[in-house]
Amino acid sequence: MRSFAGFVGLLMTLLVAVSVSAQNKVPSERSLEALVKSTLLSWNDANVTGEYAVFHAKLSKPFRDQFPTSRLKEIFKKFADENIDIAVVAAMKPTYDPAPVVDDKGKLVVHGYFPTEPLRVIFALEFIPSDGEWKLISINVKTDNQS
Repeated sequence: MRSFAGFVGLLMTLLVAVSVSAQNKVPSERSLEALVKSTLLSWNDANVTGEYAVFHAKLSKPFRDQFPTSRLKEIFKKFADENIDIAVVAAMKPTYDPAPVVDDKGKLVVHGYFPTEPLRVIFALEFIPSDGEWKLISINVKTDNQS
């Protein structure tokens, strides 16, 4: 458990390293992986515990304004009800498909999956620059057979 906490701490440190000046381009491979994993692990913790306050606080202001914690809990109820826990992604490398890009609106668009078994974790994440870092503006996560 201690090594997992250290790993999460390392991810958070790498996230802070993403500077405002670099936000007009896709972050480095390590920073991008840290951003994706910390986002998904924070989201997963919210689903597993039923407490969305920490996850909510990490969202971009437009996302927070549109979706209060109670609404997030409703939206992701299926994951909680089915006891879906994707914490294993912390130990895996994501596969991006297609390659991450910063679109013409300045959003970092990251789609891909983790080859978890028996179900693959598929994600579509979008981030906007806010307070000197990339903050989540959109999230779509699902699990699916690897067929």
